[in-house]
Amino acid sequence: MTAQTADDRLIVALDVPNVVQGLDLANRIGDAVSFYKIGLGMLTGGGFALANELKQEQGKKIFLDMKFFDIGATVENAVRGVAQHDMDFLTVHGDPYVVKAAKEGASGSDMKILAVTILTSLDRADLDGALIKDGEIRDLVQERAGKAFLAGADGVIASPQEAAMIRALPEAAGKLIVTPGVRPVGAALGDQKRVATPAQAIKDGVDHIVVGRPVWQADDPRKAALAIQNEIATA
Repeated sequence: MTAQTADDRLIVALDVPNVVQGLDLANRIGDAVSFYKIGLGMLTGGGFALANELKQEQGKKIFLDMKFFDIGATVENAVRGVAQHDMDFLTVHGDPYVVKAAKEGASGSDMKILAVTILTSLDRADLDGALIKDGEIRDLVQERAGKAFLAGADGVIASPQEAAMIRALPEAAGKLIVTPGVRPVGAALGDQKRVATPAQAIKDGVDHIVVGRPVWQADDPRKAALAIQNEIATA
C-alpha cells in the first residue's frame, strides 16, 4: 500500500502539539494513510509547515480544518492565501455568506470548501447555551447543510448520524460529506457525542471519515490505521 493506493476515504487527524510530533506520527503510519487533517490546534505549532511537507515531499492529501468565520472580505482573503498552497480541503463555518466568500477566495484552485454544520461535540443543551434556535439537531444540521450547498459549498462536515439524511437532500448531489466523530469498534468516545463506526458511516453515504485519537494514541498507529482501512473495506 502506498500514498497513492491507500484508501483516501480515511483521513487521519494529526491532533498533536507541533510539527515535529506530527511528522513523526506520519512517518510511523507510512503508506497506510494518504490523507491527513491538520487543525487549528496545530496552527501555532507549525501546522502550515507540516501541511506543506506532507503535501510536497510525501505526496499526501491535506485537509486544513481551520473553520474560518469572519466578515466576508476577511474570509475571502484568508482562503485565497491558503489556496496558494495547493491544499485539498478547507473548512469554514456553514453560514451562507461565509461559504460564498470562501468559494470566491478559492476560485482558480482545486481546493474544496467544506462547510461546518453543527460541531459533533455539541448537543441540544450546548446549542441552548449558545442561543441557537429551537429544534432537533438532526433537523438543524440538514437545514444548514442545504443552505451551505446552495451557497456553493463543495461539501459539508457533519456527524455520521446525520449523513444519510444529508445525502438524501437534492442539493447534496455531487457534494462531499466528511465526518469526524467516527470511532472504530471498541474505541473510547472521548469528547464526541454523535458517533458511528467507520463501516456504518460509509454505508450512510459518507465520502471521508476523520479519525484522530484512535490512531495517534495507539501503541502502533500504523496498525490502528490499517484496522480502520479494513473496517472501511467491509462497507
